[in-house]
Amino acid sequence: MSTLEILMAGVIAIIGIGLYGLLITRNLIKVVVALQILVKGALLALVAAGEASGQVNLGQSLAITVIVADTVVAVVGLALAVQAKRLLGTLDVDALSTLKG
Repeated sequence: MSTLEILMAGVIAIIGIGLYGLLITRNLIKVVVALQILVKGALLALVAAGEASGQVNLGQSLAITVIVADTVVAVVGLALAVQAKRLLGTLDVDALSTLKG
């Protein structure tokens, strides 16, 4: 078994863990964490694809770009979670999805 096959198996496992976390949780903060796990799997896949194609620098630069964008998304998501908890007293996604306005 080659290193790339082992790496891709790890990518599939990490993405599976992230999807499982998204499917079972209803807490807004846990949803953000599960999304972060999914993105980390995608980052690993980007670097692996760059290694497989012989363009390691391209894969790494794309990964850094995704890290920057993902950090902004995570900060905004967690800020929204804090405000929802402060104003509504709950972080339950089902309760928050019924809000109108």
